[in-house]
Amino acid sequence: MKTDIEIAREIELSPISAIAESIGINTEVIDTYGKYIAKVPETLIDEERVAKSNLILVTAITPTKSGNGKTTVSIGLALGMSRLGKKAIVALREPSLGPCFGMKGGAAGGGYAQVLPMEKINLHFTGDFHAITSAHNMITALLDNYIYQHQEEGFKLKQVLWKRVMDVNDRNLRYITTGQGGPKDGVTLQSGFDITPASEIMAILCLSTSLDDLRQRIDSIVLGIREDDKPFTVKDMGVGGAITVLLMDAIRPNLVQTTEHTPAFIHGGPFANIAHGCNSILATKMAMTFGEYAITEAGFGADLGAEKFFDIKCRKAGITPAATVLIVTSAALEINGWENVERHLDNLHRFGQTVIVCLNKFPHDTEEKIAEIRSHIEALGVPFAVNRSYAEGGAGAEEFAQTVINTIEATEKKPLNFAYADTDGVKEKIEKICRDMYGAAEVTYSDEANAAIEAAYAMNQQHFPICIAKTQYSFSTDSKVTGAPTGHTVHIRNIVINSGAEMIVAVAGAIMRMPGLSKSPQAERIDIVNGLIEGLS
Repeated sequence: MKTDIEIAREIELSPISAIAESIGINTEVIDTYGKYIAKVPETLIDEERVAKSNLILVTAITPTKSGNGKTTVSIGLALGMSRLGKKAIVALREPSLGPCFGMKGGAAGGGYAQVLPMEKINLHFTGDFHAITSAHNMITALLDNYIYQHQEEGFKLKQVLWKRVMDVNDRNLRYITTGQGGPKDGVTLQSGFDITPASEIMAILCLSTSLDDLRQRIDSIVLGIREDDKPFTVKDMGVGGAITVLLMDAIRPNLVQTTEHTPAFIHGGPFANIAHGCNSILATKMAMTFGEYAITEAGFGADLGAEKFFDIKCRKAGITPAATVLIVTSAALEINGWENVERHLDNLHRFGQTVIVCLNKFPHDTEEKIAEIRSHIEALGVPFAVNRSYAEGGAGAEEFAQTVINTIEATEKKPLNFAYADTDGVKEKIEKICRDMYGAAEVTYSDEANAAIEAAYAMNQQHFPICIAKTQYSFSTDSKVTGAPTGHTVHIRNIVINSGAEMIVAVAGAIMRMPGLSKSPQAERIDIVNGLIEGLS
């Protein structure tokens, strides 16, 4: 079979104006980025149409190192539905340069189920990631300057909470010291870098519902703690407007197309292991405004992406999926076993979700193996279908799409049951996730985490939802523990309060919010050959 990039090059793309017109968007209001990409104003969202659309979440069992193919399956489902005459739109996250040049080589789908132009989507795209990185680091520079310029007046922060970010995996920058040199070179501070997908600005952009909401959230960011224990915010520096200006273009969702010219909105890119792992509320609602079916995905396994999708995104956006697709692969089953599938199913049913299990077929999957998996899933009383879109495009996803459509039409949409209530205490929320979702017996907290929780109460932020950062390869905090472990301990190493994003990040186990690179990163295989990019997937 041809490579992803070979397939992508062979597709004759439709002008983005034609894609916009196909779903009823007036081309006069879009801003084009070349021939095949456009920014769409967030003001086009229609809440009445949103309420009538069928939202479908695509998630997965605990993944392998190479993932389970949620993006490919999401695109494939949209392709299959379109072939069945349904108005389907997919809403995805933007790829990060970190994993593109690290392990994955790209995140625009695969085979004949891709979003295009894949090279641009995987690289700089419309500059959203750069804008987020610049906005975040502009705040850092302004904060450092404020501390420097006002030190003689007695201004001092006893704790600086704001770090730097960049969209590159760089473990050497996790912990740094700034302000080295003479008196004119700034104030010496301990700092560090997170990767851009884990930044609070990324979370704010993805959870904002309008430009005004974006501005208010930026003003609310807590940068540090004063000597009198009061928070110091972006609003206190008076720079919220300047930061919002940097994000005016970035807040608008990006419109592209699939390999079969189905519309796709791609916007925002947080990771589900270290952030909330969902694309923007605006992109999802845009897809729901213009699509009879809106398909979106959440990162990694359902214990991470799906839980945060429900408890953070849906809670804040006021949306509820009509159904959730749980992806299994034979490789992931081999590692994690059926108990892992059943744990994820139980968790999704606990949220009140109607679930369809989808086998994302890989080339090595025999028909005998597929029949075996089908038999096991159907014995659990859950609808099952096979996604073959990687090799066959939309034609290979028709059965899958029909199963999803039939299930939605035959099932009354239920209200979401959240894992915890807004009124639960911070530790109570964390422990409900860890015990009920992860199977943990105990949750412990470092002194640093306990102090941060106390700070959340002092700032009256205990009502925020919880975003747990942990390994994606296990229900536990140990990546080597596969299956569906029970009785383990989850240790909360740190708490990061995202006041602007309105969520509390609980860092569990050894997970790092700035990933490192492998011994042989994908960057070694990315190149330009005869004027064409190679090595992306």
